[in-house]
Amino acid sequence: MTDTVVFSHPTGDGPDVALERFEVPDGPDREARLAKVPRPDPYYVDLGMLYRFASLEAVRRSAPAGFIPMHVAVRGHMGTGKDHDIEQFAALLGLPYYRIPLTGEVRDITLIGSTKLHGDGMGGTESRWEDGDITRALRGPAIVNLSELNAAGAETLFALHGLLDRYQALDLPTGETVRLRDDVRVFGTMNPTDLRDYAGTQTLNKAFADRWVIWEKGFPSKDELHEMLVRRYPDLAESYAEAISRLAREVNESFGSRDAGTRVETPMSLRTTLDRIPVGLRIHHATEDPLRSAWEEFVLPHIDTYDRDHYETVWNAVVRNGPSEQPFG
Repeated sequence: MTDTVVFSHPTGDGPDVALERFEVPDGPDREARLAKVPRPDPYYVDLGMLYRFASLEAVRRSAPAGFIPMHVAVRGHMGTGKDHDIEQFAALLGLPYYRIPLTGEVRDITLIGSTKLHGDGMGGTESRWEDGDITRALRGPAIVNLSELNAAGAETLFALHGLLDRYQALDLPTGETVRLRDDVRVFGTMNPTDLRDYAGTQTLNKAFADRWVIWEKGFPSKDELHEMLVRRYPDLAESYAEAISRLAREVNESFGSRDAGTRVETPMSLRTTLDRIPVGLRIHHATEDPLRSAWEEFVLPHIDTYDRDHYETVWNAVVRNGPSEQPFG
């Protein structure tokens, strides 16, 4: 380890956490692993999750021998930036980042590996073991992000039990045991299991859920959204940054309402707020109401027809008529 990175408490109410970055050691796969180290996102705004990650990491590094590492699963609605948080933690620590989606199609052999036939160059074949996605990641420095934890099948989850508990290893069919290295961190993400439309998700098996520290991530506040917009688009007119951040916050507040008669059923994700709407503003900058045009073309098409009235109610309450000036200066 060489360089040090400092994580500050988001509100200044806690001490800084200083962590030394990892180094990828020499080896046959060093270049491949270095290529997996993410770049820091200059527009990323930490809402406190990285500080929590760092605090847990500091405890792990200072813990006595025999300490059982904690594995963090971040739970939150779509578009709250869960995977981005973990990726940026990997970038700051200099760790290769392996995001492994656990969809319903993923099987234990996809994750762990299997024996496959290969030509021997003499007209015959020979069998060779090929690592699966997670085994490959575990063989060197890595942050492993098991994305969509609660979309995985039962056989996939049971295959990971030994890795995530006191045993801290995977047993391969070849007889090899792949241990959890000191420079490997395991994370996960998942959507809430409620009545929302997250097709394919399910309640986590209690034994599997008990192997994680589960942290909730909510939607950003209006001020946080405003900061994200201004940081990413410094030439965006203040009136637009204010209107977009208010729209997103009010929609997401409505999404969290318990009143099924008035709440919206689809939140405004960070992808909508930070990517799609600004693109729409650039396209429609010459129209009479650029924000309204961007809203109609880049927001409403993502909303179910029956839910558009609720979105329009929020629009009329917050904006009604968008700014008339040019969006970008």
